[in-house]
Amino acid sequence: MEGDPERRAPDGRLDEFLYVVGQLAWRPEAGVQGVIDWLHRQLGTEIALIDGAGTVELSTPRFPAEVLGPLGPVLARLATGRMASAVTEIGPTHLRLEAIGAESPRRVLVLAGPARLSRRAASLASHTGSVISILHRARAADTALHGYQEKAHQLRVALFMALMAGDPVLARRMTTGAVPALLDCDRIRVHLLRCPPEDRDRLARAYQDPSGYHGRGLMVRCPVYDEHLICLVPEDDGPHDHDTGAPGGPGGLGAALRELVGESPRYALGISGAHPLRATAEAYEQARHALAVAGNAPGRVAGYRGQEPLERLLPRDAAIGWARSFLRPLRSLPGLTLETTRLAMHFPRSGVASLLGISRNTVTAHLTRAEGALGVDLREVRHRATVALALAVTSLYPDAEPVAGNPAVPGAEALFDTRAAAAWAGGFLAPLDGAGHRRVRTTLRTWVETNTDAQRTARHLGNSRTTVAAHLRTAERLLNRDLLTTGSGVHDLVYAFGLLGEIPLVPDRAP
Repeated sequence: MEGDPERRAPDGRLDEFLYVVGQLAWRPEAGVQGVIDWLHRQLGTEIALIDGAGTVELSTPRFPAEVLGPLGPVLARLATGRMASAVTEIGPTHLRLEAIGAESPRRVLVLAGPARLSRRAASLASHTGSVISILHRARAADTALHGYQEKAHQLRVALFMALMAGDPVLARRMTTGAVPALLDCDRIRVHLLRCPPEDRDRLARAYQDPSGYHGRGLMVRCPVYDEHLICLVPEDDGPHDHDTGAPGGPGGLGAALRELVGESPRYALGISGAHPLRATAEAYEQARHALAVAGNAPGRVAGYRGQEPLERLLPRDAAIGWARSFLRPLRSLPGLTLETTRLAMHFPRSGVASLLGISRNTVTAHLTRAEGALGVDLREVRHRATVALALAVTSLYPDAEPVAGNPAVPGAEALFDTRAAAAWAGGFLAPLDGAGHRRVRTTLRTWVETNTDAQRTARHLGNSRTTVAAHLRTAERLLNRDLLTTGSGVHDLVYAFGLLGEIPLVPDRAP
């Protein structure tokens, strides 16, 4: 008969079985069920797979669940390894039970039918049970691999955040026993790749080595922006490209990223200058600015071409005194409030919540507490710029000794009244001085004055919001600054216009 397992063509049965098992590769949840359904078609019996706790995991539709109660003691002995198989009858139902796997508690394959299984059918059931055990082990291995990949990612993010905090020593402590080669580099560049979010895991796995890192580099899914893949690359990662100043030779991770961008029009790459490990945060900011202009750059690759940050040009002792005085009210607040405030200068509140593992409402509560202590309104772009600059100065000189004596702390106006600061502001806005970009400069100044509200800017200038957006994109390209995604580019605008007297500088405290 066609349905008799003794007479069916073995090749056809094997082909069908291999096809069913193959479903596990792309439909894990259906793979084992498919094997049980296949065995049901071969033997004409009802089948159930019982887990170690005695619960039906999978079954054929007509399996008589009422027989499991009387089978309790036998199932327990099979699950604990005291028996390998059993044959019994409950009323008119003939039952065969096969323990699956070697680790306790074991699963049990239960076959129920109107007649006792033949020796060959029983052998087929036993072999099928072994296959089910292998499939379960394969699924468990796959789950473990996914778990390893996620834990490896979490460790890479933690390492990156330690470097962002300027603490390479902490990063080394976090990776004891498998210190990545990156931490032995003198200087690194941040390569920020914009790509479809679904590509990030694939790329990180493609370049991952057995230790969970990426050779001498490090690739991290950005925890804030879904389309960003953050890549830390040693400065000596191949010969340097003439246009971007970044490594461009064969063999290194930097070169591989450039090749990826060349192959896909959906990719773009921003590259920072070279920085010591403790300055990873500054390198990351540069890469973000470079990425903002990379989409319109040749080959969709751009290196950072901006000036030195303003905090590096201010008189050192005066800047430290001003910043510490300005931020002193935060000392009495929880450390998480300070860290939340620091991150909020560069990321949206939802991003800060993701980075710190807290809710957006908690982020808002911390920022409200910081506003009250500092006497500022962090919804106002000029106040944010002041807080960001003070935090940048303290980050630049974290170990600075207190100034001897009791010097007067300069206010913001006096601190910025230097030739270097004025030269910085003039250089920053110089790309907008040409006749063809005067309207762009006017739009930028009005945009800052209206607290970066594009709609208010358009009304004030009598333009459309589309025109304002176009001017902002042009300014990003000319100034090599990200103005629409992050905060730091806008902070530079505030100080550039303020230092040149085109808008009022921010007072030391909000009224």
